[in-house]
Amino acid sequence: MAHKEPDVATSTDALDPQIRRFVTEVSAGFARYPSFDRLSNVEARRVAEEVRAPWRQGGPEMHRTFERQVPVAGGTIRIRVYDPAPSGPKPALIYMHGGGWTIFSIDTHDRVMREYAARARLVVIGVDYPLSPEAKFPTALHQIVDVVRWLGARGNDLGVDADRLAVGGDSAGGNLALAACLMLRDAGEPQRIKAVLLNYGSFDTESSSEAEHDFGGAGFMLTADEMRAFWSNYLRGPEDATNPLACPLRAKLENLPQVFLTIPECDILTEQSLSLEKRLRAAGVAVRAGHYAGATHSFLEAVSISAVAERALAEGSQWLRGTLLQPR
Repeated sequence: MAHKEPDVATSTDALDPQIRRFVTEVSAGFARYPSFDRLSNVEARRVAEEVRAPWRQGGPEMHRTFERQVPVAGGTIRIRVYDPAPSGPKPALIYMHGGGWTIFSIDTHDRVMREYAARARLVVIGVDYPLSPEAKFPTALHQIVDVVRWLGARGNDLGVDADRLAVGGDSAGGNLALAACLMLRDAGEPQRIKAVLLNYGSFDTESSSEAEHDFGGAGFMLTADEMRAFWSNYLRGPEDATNPLACPLRAKLENLPQVFLTIPECDILTEQSLSLEKRLRAAGVAVRAGHYAGATHSFLEAVSISAVAERALAEGSQWLRGTLLQPR
C-alpha cells in the first residue's frame, strides 16, 4: 500500500491535491525502509504501523476506550470499544480494518474508528482479527461472525444496543464485513445486522486491465501487484476464489441489510464497488453510494488534511446514524 516511489510515467493528475499530498507523504515514509518483499511478515507489519502512525494522531476524544477478549472458535479475539459519550446503550458499528488481510491493525485505524464514533454518536468496536498468511480464509471471517453473535448476547454489558448493530470496514475489512453478513444470512440469522458500511472494499480477485492501468500503478495507494500478493496471502488456493464468502461479488445478494458504499474515483478497486452497487440494487437491497472525486484507496485516513475525506466520513456517519436510529 503505497510503499513505492511514484512513477513519473504514471498519471496521477486526477488526484485531489490534498489526497496527492497524503499519497506522497505515505510513500516517502515507506521509502525509508526496505521493500516488503525483503521483509518478514512481522517486520512488514512493524514498518506499516510506524508509517501510518502520524495519520492516526488527533481527532475526536472518546468518553471511554477499553478492550475485551471475546471467545471465538479456536480461542479468543481482542476487540477495542470506542464509546463517544456517557449516555447509553447506543447502536454500534463493528469495524474491520484494511491492509490486505496481511498488515495494519486496530491501531492504524484508531482515528478512523474514533471519527465514526464521534460523528455518528454510536459505539465503534474494532476487531483485531488474525492476519494472513498465518491465518488463511476463512479463519478471520468465522471469528468475526463469532464476535457479532457474542455482541448480540453480551453487547449490553459494553453499553451497546445489541438490536442495532452495523458492520463495516475498509478494503479487506470491507470484504470481511460483507462476507460476515452473507454468512449470517445463510445461517438463518439476517436480523443480527441492520446496516453495512463498505469503504473501498475488495470484493473479487479479478481487476480489469483498465483499472490496473489507470489506478493500479505506482503513485496510487494500492497497486495491482500488491493486491495480487494480498489475495495470495489470504486464500488457501485457487479454488477459494470461487467461494462467495471469499469473493462476495460472486454471491447471491438478496436479503441483505442496507448498505453504504464509499467509492473513491481513483482506486484500482473502484470498479468492484460500482459493480457491487449495481448488483445490490438488482437484488432489491437498499443502497446509498457516496462518490468522491479525486480520492484514492485509504483516503479516509487523510482526514487531518483532506476535505474530501472529511465529507466522506460525515456522509457515512450521517447514514449510519439515520439507519440505526430508524424505528424498530
